[in-house]
This record gives sequence, C-alpha cells and structure tokens, in this order.
Amino acid sequence: MRQQGRYVTLPLAGDAIRNGQLRWNTSDGWRFAVVRDGVRFVVVVGDTETPSPVLVTGWTEVADWDTAREADRWSDCDLHTIRLRSDLSEHRDRQIPGRIRPRVVTRPFEIGGHRVRTAAGEGHVECADCGARFRSKRELCELGCDSR
Repeated sequence: MRQQGRYVTLPLAGDAIRNGQLRWNTSDGWRFAVVRDGVRFVVVVGDTETPSPVLVTGWTEVADWDTAREADRWSDCDLHTIRLRSDLSEHRDRQIPGRIRPRVVTRPFEIGGHRVRTAAGEGHVECADCGARFRSKRELCELGCDSR
C-alpha cells in the first residue's frame, strides 16, 4: 500500500472506510472507495469484524481527469503515474504501448520489482535501475531487476 505511485495513506484508508462507498466483497476482502479531488482511493479490508480492520491493499484511480488536474493536490506527474499504474494493472497480460505512449512519468515508481518511468511518445516503461524496457505488467513481474 505504501509503494510510490499508489498515493494511499493510512488517514486516507480510514477516510475511505468511514465515509466511502462499500463497493463489493471479493475473495480478497471488502472494498471501500472514496473520491477526493478527482481521484478515487480504493482500499481492501480483510477483517471488518474487529475494531481494527486489516488493510490488505489500496490503490488510486483517476475518477475525473479535469477535476484532478485543477486540484492543487496533484501534479501532472502524479496523475500520469496513477493512470499508468491503473492501465498496467487492468491489462496485466497484454502489451499496451498505446496506453503507455501518452504518459509522462519522470519520478520512478515501483511495480514488479522495478522502478519505472516513461516519457511522452515512448511505448514502453523503462526501469531506472537496470534499464530494461517493458510493455506489460506481466513482463515487469516475470523479469527481475538486474541491478538488485
């Protein structure tokens, strides 16, 4: 949950649980979602029967691009990072150069053991540590980072 590029903090997780919408129960737990400044924060809670819920994971999605861009809270790099992470996760097994190409992510974030970034027009993400290039999350997760 605390990986760079997820933007979910413990206070935001608490806000989603207390004030957010209960989305659905899946095998990984109950999902709560709240939208703040154009970005949806989703947290998965594994144990809701105790006063201290167990957070399984959390992530962000751009709910409204225009609202998010107008908010002081988000930089363009933040929004491109959120969108890129979402696209890679949503299309895990497919190469997605068309979805990567418009993204500008200059601040590397971790995914699949790599710290990746990309520039406008590039149809791949590149690991800041080992230099390897990837077009899908599956590739990122299958090939380890040579620099570690």
